[in-house]
Amino acid sequence: MEQTSTGVVVPARHRPSVSINAEDLPKYRRASRNDPLPPLRDITTRWYPRHALSVPNIPNSTRKKTPTRSIISVPPSDRPQSRRCKLIVDDQQFSSANKQQRQRYVTKMGKCQVNLGRIQEKKRFLSDIFTTIVDLKYRWFLFVFMMCYIITWVVFGIIYFFDAWIRDDISHIGDPEWKPCIENVDNFISALLFSVESQRTIGYGSRIVTANCTEGVILLMAQSIVGSMIDALMVGCMFVKISRPKKRAQTLIFSKKCVVSHRDEKLCLMFRIGDLRDSHMVDAKIRAKLIKSRQTKEGEFIPLEQSELNLGYDTGEDRLFLVEPQIICHVINDHSPFWEMTADSLKREQFEIIVILEGIVEATGMTCQARTSYIEDEILWGCRFEPCMTLEKGAFRVDYSRFEKTFEVQTPATSAKEMHELTEMEHQDQDQPLTVMVEEMSPPQLV
Repeated sequence: MEQTSTGVVVPARHRPSVSINAEDLPKYRRASRNDPLPPLRDITTRWYPRHALSVPNIPNSTRKKTPTRSIISVPPSDRPQSRRCKLIVDDQQFSSANKQQRQRYVTKMGKCQVNLGRIQEKKRFLSDIFTTIVDLKYRWFLFVFMMCYIITWVVFGIIYFFDAWIRDDISHIGDPEWKPCIENVDNFISALLFSVESQRTIGYGSRIVTANCTEGVILLMAQSIVGSMIDALMVGCMFVKISRPKKRAQTLIFSKKCVVSHRDEKLCLMFRIGDLRDSHMVDAKIRAKLIKSRQTKEGEFIPLEQSELNLGYDTGEDRLFLVEPQIICHVINDHSPFWEMTADSLKREQFEIIVILEGIVEATGMTCQARTSYIEDEILWGCRFEPCMTLEKGAFRVDYSRFEKTFEVQTPATSAKEMHELTEMEHQDQDQPLTVMVEEMSPPQLV
């Protein structure tokens, strides 16, 4: 019992009977700025690169909750904020890197970025051997060209040497009484030279087929026929490969950018094309495709869905007289896939516009096709192309240095749908006062 200063007796406080050593107790201290950061936990988030195959709605990754930490071990408040800022910057850099690495469906030069693999029935290529040879690259085409002749020369040379060896012509070289099948063929090299001379009709005269052997005459006729067939095939392939209008497309140019602005009070998507040669394209036609992946309401993902962009098929504006550079226009109406696109949504979209120009080459009469593509970053909102044609000395002059130049014009950032609805509302507001005035001016009807 203990007695207080006032004289009141109170029970003594409970004291533990076990002694505690203060050195064994854990020591806590507040974390400082110099302390290293704790290791970050693994995040199972999967990053999807930005390209035409990106899924529109990517599900969020499930993250486990982090257990609550003691306030003593938590670093100062500015530490998590700086860490979050760092993560945000890293995410932005990662997104920008993915944006730069976006895969195009068609390059600016018109090459399709689609590789075919795991083809099971490759024998179908042999059924169309002519197209298969023409489609080969030049180094492989020249290799096939040379091997066709070398193989036939070697094969018939072996046959000629084997025939001379069976008839025992080799052991009777120099015998005036022996009548060989092929004169002056005593080894494989001489038989190979005879094969080359016969197929190419060189005719040196030292090696000839005599009338004493029937098989020699038959072999000579067979080699002549086979050689003529190879000549026809190889010369035809070489002519078609050289005269293909594929290189003609190099002189058909497209503007590097698309522009969006008003034309005849309609929002239009426009790009420019031109021909650098004096020989013009005959019956030139142009069309455009929109390549965009989408997800249906049922959850089906459709990669690289193709939709048509109207470039004036109903009015015949898609048929061009391509003498000077022309601006191709796509009117954004209710049938256009860009009907609800705004200037802000354009930056967030992921699509690709494929432009195809076809025509007949005036010099050869073959059909030529030129292609290019535009992605969302290559579309300029609120711009127009500068004129590049002037009149000089009684003729029109085209200045191709101004082919790519554009200038800004006043264009609303709203979509074509919103502009159309706003115009209809203005027309309704204008028509309503006229209707009221007509009703007021009409005489009262007698009952």
